[in-house]
Amino acid sequence: MNKKFAATLMAVGLFVSAIAQEKVDQSAVEKIRKEGLENSKVMDIAFQITDVLGPRLSNSPGLKKAQDWAVKQFTDWGLRNARLEAWGTFGKGWQIDKYYAATTAPFYKAIIASPKAWTTGTNGLIKSSVILIKADTVSDLDQYKGKLAGKIVMIDQSNVQPLKNSYKPDAIIHSDSTLQAMATVTLQGSAQRRGATPTAMTAMMRQRANRAAIAQRLQEENIGLLLSFARGNHGTLFTSNGASYALDAKPASPELEVSAEDYLHMLRLLRAGHPVELEADIKTSFYAEDPQGYNVIAEIPGTDKKLKDEVVIIGGHYDSWHAATGATDNAAGSAVMMEAMRILKAIDFKPKRTLRVVLWSSEEQGLFGSRGYVAKHYGDPKTMVLTKDQKKVSAYYNLDNGTGAIRGVYMQGNEAAKPIFEEWLSPFHDIGAKTVTIGNTGGTDHLAFDAVGIPGFQFIQDPMDYGTRTHHSNQDTYDRLDAEALKRSATIVASFVYHTSERAAQIPRKPLPQAPDAKP
Repeated sequence: MNKKFAATLMAVGLFVSAIAQEKVDQSAVEKIRKEGLENSKVMDIAFQITDVLGPRLSNSPGLKKAQDWAVKQFTDWGLRNARLEAWGTFGKGWQIDKYYAATTAPFYKAIIASPKAWTTGTNGLIKSSVILIKADTVSDLDQYKGKLAGKIVMIDQSNVQPLKNSYKPDAIIHSDSTLQAMATVTLQGSAQRRGATPTAMTAMMRQRANRAAIAQRLQEENIGLLLSFARGNHGTLFTSNGASYALDAKPASPELEVSAEDYLHMLRLLRAGHPVELEADIKTSFYAEDPQGYNVIAEIPGTDKKLKDEVVIIGGHYDSWHAATGATDNAAGSAVMMEAMRILKAIDFKPKRTLRVVLWSSEEQGLFGSRGYVAKHYGDPKTMVLTKDQKKVSAYYNLDNGTGAIRGVYMQGNEAAKPIFEEWLSPFHDIGAKTVTIGNTGGTDHLAFDAVGIPGFQFIQDPMDYGTRTHHSNQDTYDRLDAEALKRSATIVASFVYHTSERAAQIPRKPLPQAPDAKP
C-alpha cells in the first residue's frame, strides 16, 4: 500500500473515531433545559439592562452605571472575580440630558428625531425659520457667508428620495430552505465578506472628507442647529455619531437626525417656497474625567487540577447607541450570556475548565473592547506574537445578532469543530437549533479571538426585525425582545459551555493566521 495513502486512511480513521467518541451529557442537558426554560431570569436581566439602566453609549454615565450593576449581579449570583477591566483609552463619554423639537409653522408638530452622538446642545431654546441651502461642496457655502449664525439649517440633498411602501414583512425567521442552504455551504464558497474595492473606498473617503469640510464650515458660521436625514421609515430612525469622541476633538454643531417622514415634510414645503419654522431645546454633556474603556468580567473557577487553568469564554457587547435602550443590540446577547452563567451556577455545576463571561464595551466603534482584551491577554494579530495564555482558551462563543433564537452555529471555517457542534446541537433539534455552517458572519466580537488563532464562534440567529426596525434605531426597546427566543438561546449557550468545559480535549483549532505583513 502507498505510504501516503495509508497515512491518509489513518488520519481519516482517527477523525471518524473522534466523531464517534463525541458525547452529549444528557443528564446535564436535562438540568440545563429545566432551569433555562422553566425558571428563566433572562427577561428580568434584560429589563434591568434596558428599562432601568437605559442607553449605554460608549463611556457614557449610562454604560458605567450598567457595568457597575453587572458586576454586582455576577457577585450576587456567586461568580468569582467579578470586576471591571480596562482595555485601553477610548475617549470622551457623552449623553443627552434634554431633547425637544417641533415645527411651529405652518402648524405645530413635535418631530421624531435624535441628537447625533458627540454633538453639542443648543444652549437653551432656539427658534428659527428653517434655512434650506444647496451645498454639494464646501465652496458652495460661500454664498451663505455671514447669513447662517443662529439659524436652523437643512441641506438640500438630491439623493434624498421620497419614501416607498414596502410589502415585505418587517420580521422574519429562517426558513428550512435557508438553513439548509447555510448547512451545505462549502469552505471554498464561504469566503470572508470582501471589502469595498479601492475605487469605492477612494470615493467613500472623498465623500466623507467633503461632509466633514461642510460641517466644519457650518460650525465656523455658528449655525444654531443642523437637521439631517435619518435612514428609516414609519417613525423609525437609525442613528449614528455626528462628531469625534477623541479627547482633543473640536466641538461640533448641534445636529438632529430627523425621521424620514418629518424631514421630507419640511423639505417638500421649503422646496415649494412655503416657510417652515422650528423650535428646539437640546442639552448634551461630555465626560472626559476617565477616558479609559472597560469590560465587565466574571468567572466560575475550574476544578480539575490539570484543566482549571484553561478557560471557556462567552460574551456579547454591552454598549449601545443612544436613541433607545439598546435592547436587541445588544442587551439581548448580554442578557443571554449572563443568564447562561446563572443557569450553570443554579444547577451547581463545578466545571473542569474555568468559565469566563465578558461584556464588551465600545463594540459599536470598532470591536474596541474585545480587541483590546485580546491584545492584552493573548497576542497581537498584526505581528502574530502570541502570549502563553493564548493556548489556554478552548473556545470563545459570542451572541450579537438581535433577539432571534439560536438556530445553529457559524463555524468560521473551522471544519474540525463541525461534527462536535452537530452532536452538541442534537438535544435542541426540537426547539429549532440544528444548523452548522462552515461559513461566518462578520462584525461581531468573535473576530478578535479568531484573529489570533483562538476558536471563536457566533451563533446563527433568526433575523426577526433586527435589520428593518431595531438595529441602531429609536425602536430598539425592551418591547422588541422575544422572551421565548432568549430563553432558548441562553439554554443552548449554557449547554455548549458545559460540554466545552468537560470535553477531554480543547475545541480543535485552525492553522494560525499569518501576520498581515509576513512574507508568504
